Amino acid sequence: MMQRRNFLQKSFQGAGAALALSGSRLLGANDAIRVAVVGLNGKGAQHIELFRKTPGVQVAALCDPDAALLRRESQKFKDRKETVAVYGDLRRLFESREVDAVIIATPNHWHCLAAIWACQAGKDVYVEKPVSYCVREGRRLVEAARKYRRIVQAGTQRRSDPGVMAIDEYLQKGSLGKVLYMYGVCFNERRSIGKVDGPQPVPPEVDYDLWCGPAPKGPLMRRSLHYDWHWVWPTGNGEIGNNGIHSIDLCRWLMHQKGLPPRVISLGGRFGYQDDGETPNSQIALLDYKPVPLLYEVRALYRRAGEKVMDHYKGVRVGEAILCEGGTIAGDFAYDREGKKIRQFGRDEGAGHHLNFLKALRSRNPADLNAEIEQGHLSAALCHMANISFRLGKTGDLEEGKAAMSSLPAAAEAVQSFREHLRLNDIRLEATPATLGPWLTMDSEREQFTGPRAEEANRLLTREYRAPYIVPDRV
Repeated sequence: MMQRRNFLQKSFQGAGAALALSGSRLLGANDAIRVAVVGLNGKGAQHIELFRKTPGVQVAALCDPDAALLRRESQKFKDRKETVAVYGDLRRLFESREVDAVIIATPNHWHCLAAIWACQAGKDVYVEKPVSYCVREGRRLVEAARKYRRIVQAGTQRRSDPGVMAIDEYLQKGSLGKVLYMYGVCFNERRSIGKVDGPQPVPPEVDYDLWCGPAPKGPLMRRSLHYDWHWVWPTGNGEIGNNGIHSIDLCRWLMHQKGLPPRVISLGGRFGYQDDGETPNSQIALLDYKPVPLLYEVRALYRRAGEKVMDHYKGVRVGEAILCEGGTIAGDFAYDREGKKIRQFGRDEGAGHHLNFLKALRSRNPADLNAEIEQGHLSAALCHMANISFRLGKTGDLEEGKAAMSSLPAAAEAVQSFREHLRLNDIRLEATPATLGPWLTMDSEREQFTGPRAEEANRLLTREYRAPYIVPDRV
């Protein structure tokens, strides 16, 4: 950790805390930081309110290829008699000398290219999770941050949670003994996105070419353009890349793992409805770190058919559990081996993450960031690795998957529980079989797969880009 911090500090020497270079101007200690928000649906709208209510910050610009979203958010500024610039094209925004930093809350397929362009334009960047659509472009973004000496924060905000920092200290002291494995879960209701019988009209106020950007510009084959892009492969990374990234990142941090795991396997499927979604709504992934493996599971269906209640693991529905020789940490609590609560950590889910970003903007020291972009890249890569195994899978019996994951008994048990969960939801695996991904081995240093199926897997580390929206091989 200290080697990384020293490297980052040396890379950014030359600017003091009182007078810092930000974007195209010298930023004085008392100057307002001018931010722009790119992508205004959902999380982007939340960022507008978060940053505009923060002292020392001005939300100076908004950008979205959807004119309706631009109008909706800019009207709020007009109603408050506040000034804000509006852009439909992020390239025009990046040319502005009236913006110091950009908050990127676009769909996943735009995250890296938008952030790289922002770095090249001299802007600092807060980029939402997952920071990349695929592994290779994530590494290009890290390289861009280094080359252009930019402050780039990943939107994995739980790294700014003081409760998680307390958990790390608790584990490092050996308070519960040896850590055996980590288990992240996202048991989060997701309903069918429906099924269309042909191409759907793109909303007339959307610049669809810009919206698609680096992704293929195919016909809209789902009811909703917005948000449901998460569940199709050209633009999204499924639930493991949507919610899963938070727990996966936190677990990797608490394991003090600085690279990718030596191998990965994933299984699952899209069960319970016939719709236009492609990504699994039920998935188990085993990221086989040594000595502490990371198990992650997604369930989008209720506990059982007819009940509007979700499953949980030791009281955690969306989060993580850390299984140790002397007990368990689940969510905000530590339990002894008998299940008695012995400590609460006071987690706040990273409420101060944006303040951490602003602190680093003024110090010009990327080591001040709690989620510096390389950490965001590595954790996003874990989600991509799991999805790559799944996408290379074949249909089969879950007993095969159970056997494949038997190196971690808890993973085999999770597969058995997974089968029972599907049975309780009236899923007949004979009619809708699960997809069983292969074990894939990873060279962490080169960030490439090796061994069986490596050629196929390595093709999914990147994507074909659509001109002119191309993530460069070299930044």
